[in-house]
Amino acid sequence: MQKFDTLTGVAAPLPMINIDTDMIIPKQYLKTIKRTGLGKGLFSELRYNADGSENPDFVLNKPAYRDAQILVAGDNFGCGSSREHAPWALLDKGIRCVISTSFADIFYNNCFKNGILPIVVSPEDHAKLMDDAERGANARLTVDLEAQEIRGPDGGVVRFDIDPFRKRCLLEGLDDIGLTMQKADRISGFEAKLAAERPWA
Repeated sequence: MQKFDTLTGVAAPLPMINIDTDMIIPKQYLKTIKRTGLGKGLFSELRYNADGSENPDFVLNKPAYRDAQILVAGDNFGCGSSREHAPWALLDKGIRCVISTSFADIFYNNCFKNGILPIVVSPEDHAKLMDDAERGANARLTVDLEAQEIRGPDGGVVRFDIDPFRKRCLLEGLDDIGLTMQKADRISGFEAKLAAERPWA
């Protein structure tokens, strides 16, 4: 998993509330178990017209936001089904951080397991960050995980809380497999001891 320490990039405003995982990545894209290639399906029902052409009014199709790495979204982001394809699609499109006032629990947990930082902020701070994001490509945000700060283009700072264990995992790029592999020597030692004590097993 890719490490997350400090990210400076364009933030795209998506003020809609209750964006569910089917809106993030519709069901027709769930046939694959690969984590790559899903970016084209991200928000596809919003990004594309019925004929397959781009919807010029959708934020990620606007020139200023095509390469956005941060999403400032409305309340209850990631609700709905528990599909892990949702964070996979965000990551494949280049989005490493989502900021909202609240997240659905399963989506929130899946973000950490895939190298995406979901940040919960107060409604007041969210309004400030949404205002920053709506300024376009010139208003870049800096997300500093170590300091637990979001720095705006005008020098404003928003602090955020995060579980210390999840913070460490993101800073070190550790998913569930990575955490297990940190104990590889102990696992091997246990297996060798078990084989010696119970050769019949």
